[in-house]
Amino acid sequence: MSESVGADVRELSGTKTASRSASGRGASHGPRVRLAQLRDLALLPAIALILVIGSFTDPYFLTKTNLVNVLQQQSEISLVVLGQVLVMIVGKLDLSLESTVGLAPGIAVWLILPIDPGHGQGLELPGALSLPIALAVGVVIGLVNGLLMVKFKLSGFIVTLGMLITLRGLLNGISQGQTFFGLPSSMTYLGSAIWLGLPASVWISLALFAVGVVLLRYHRWGRALYAIGGNADAAKAAGIRVDRVIWTTLVIASVLAALAGVLLAGRLASVSASSGDGWIFTVFAAAVIGGVSLNGGKGTVFGAFCGILLLFLVQNVLTLAGVPAEWIDFLNGSIILGALVVSRIASGKEQD
Repeated sequence: MSESVGADVRELSGTKTASRSASGRGASHGPRVRLAQLRDLALLPAIALILVIGSFTDPYFLTKTNLVNVLQQQSEISLVVLGQVLVMIVGKLDLSLESTVGLAPGIAVWLILPIDPGHGQGLELPGALSLPIALAVGVVIGLVNGLLMVKFKLSGFIVTLGMLITLRGLLNGISQGQTFFGLPSSMTYLGSAIWLGLPASVWISLALFAVGVVLLRYHRWGRALYAIGGNADAAKAAGIRVDRVIWTTLVIASVLAALAGVLLAGRLASVSASSGDGWIFTVFAAAVIGGVSLNGGKGTVFGAFCGILLLFLVQNVLTLAGVPAEWIDFLNGSIILGALVVSRIASGKEQD
């Protein structure tokens, strides 16, 4: 009898733990949650400060043309940030997203363009299929990552690092190290169109981030991400299908990276063999300074959006001030280290 009662108590305890992780409002974590929320909001005055500094640095900074340009440039990588945030909240990492940015549109144009002079494969599929093909490539990459990480229980870091190298090599192989030109209008439209005075890519990015905010805050799938990232065993005990949620998250992240690649290709009217190269460092910088924990279970989409916007505003100010581009990488690394220190102080835990 006592053993049965003990089992019920343990099960109830596990369920409550998962529930607290999903809602993010556990009593014992109240002060930490408030600190995390304040850290998200703290980026807003930081952004305002950068705007003020930029206005004194160069009169061109606060012009509509420059600010719209910053928004368009960050809109593409922001989709990768959004995907990475979802993966990090669930307690995983995906390094392969930057390679997906290049490979997804690369395979699409490879199947659509003629062999010469477009360097295509020769199938010359209809241009209207470019976006569906690119997104399908993202789905396949996410499924493969899920297979290796969920089913085979391999390290997410090692798996996605291997996928990053593999996908980059595949893009180099099909493109022969060259740049694809002559993209169909259906592929360049989203990256070059203007909707209501702003680039279409900006509206797409804002819309998807808004969806992310709503899902993570109000939908059970979003609460499941936090529960799994906080304690996967407790989440499973509470009835959450942990493997399915992780797999779905990896697929969504890869599809977002593929869409980012399409937007980038549309803006540049080309697909380079180096598309997306080095993005992952900026992505992690944005996520970390936006308050997303490397341990999983913590962070917000809004904070990550503020993080990537802050980084691009800083880069723009430095560029207008004549600072060499090489120093921007130094800045991003310094910001990551500083954000880790702030996260350590706020959470009381070490970042792995």
